[in-house]
Amino acid sequence: MSQAIRYVRYGGPEVLTLDDVPLPDPGPGQVRVAVRATGVNGIDWKLRSGFMDRGRRPVGPTGVGVEFAGTIDALGAGVGSGKGVGGWSAGQAVFGRVPSGAAATHVLADTGNLLAMPDWLSFEQAAALPVAVETAWRALRELDVTEGHTLLIHAVAGGVGLVAAQLARARGVRVVGTASQARHDFLRDLGVRPVEYGEDREDREDMAERVRAAAPEGVDAVLDASGRDVLAMSVELAGGPDRVVTIADGRAAEYGVRFSSGVGGSPLEEVFAEVLPLLERGALRVPLERTFPLERTADAHRLSEQGHLLGKIVITVP
Repeated sequence: MSQAIRYVRYGGPEVLTLDDVPLPDPGPGQVRVAVRATGVNGIDWKLRSGFMDRGRRPVGPTGVGVEFAGTIDALGAGVGSGKGVGGWSAGQAVFGRVPSGAAATHVLADTGNLLAMPDWLSFEQAAALPVAVETAWRALRELDVTEGHTLLIHAVAGGVGLVAAQLARARGVRVVGTASQARHDFLRDLGVRPVEYGEDREDREDMAERVRAAAPEGVDAVLDASGRDVLAMSVELAGGPDRVVTIADGRAAEYGVRFSSGVGGSPLEEVFAEVLPLLERGALRVPLERTFPLERTADAHRLSEQGHLLGKIVITVP
């Protein structure tokens, strides 16, 4: 028997329940992973609330969670045994992503969305990486920022924002980021020029001036990871909508801005070929805002919905 966090109707965190479910069997090209930790992302509570389905009811019990770390405990047909390229083995520590259902004691994962976990990573750290790292890496590729450019990141202290900022800095890009005042010292230590958030329309107008003061050389590109009505300002600062990408504002088309949805996603092997060496030598950090046990997934969702986080929320599985 396995356990999984699920919901049968859309709503707030209170709709989540911890259910006993049959132990899943891996199909061809899959492995079953005994989950040790799973990350929490904005997409989790947006799906749970029905925001993505425009009021339609979910079809049966639905799991939550799209990234995980754990150990392989069963191999599907066609999955090579033994470590190395194309080979996986029972007991091997791994991390990766799935379409849904990672908040559980066991999850099925396609091997193409799986990576071997280095021994210098903890399960909690590894579970925080796949979504934030792939999203940040993809957004920087779409913006095509290179050495000497100045990048503005809205919500730079969140998981995606922090990874994008550090990746950009490693590539020689200047980074300006909007964040709450309490995060500014941490951001300066990363080489980011922090700017205070604009909480309302009037303050956002002042925020544009604060950005200009922090980046007198001008802004070459903008990554919006906040979804807090900053697209018009971002287009103005960057000099055009083609220099702005959002991962959080569904009104992107109204402003001619690209919405990076990550459907399909970039190959994790390609993404982490650049990122793992940075993580190992401490040139990239993804702090954990807080961890919760599996049975308190609803509390993790509540905290995620509040925003203003530093890094990621992670759920641990005994």
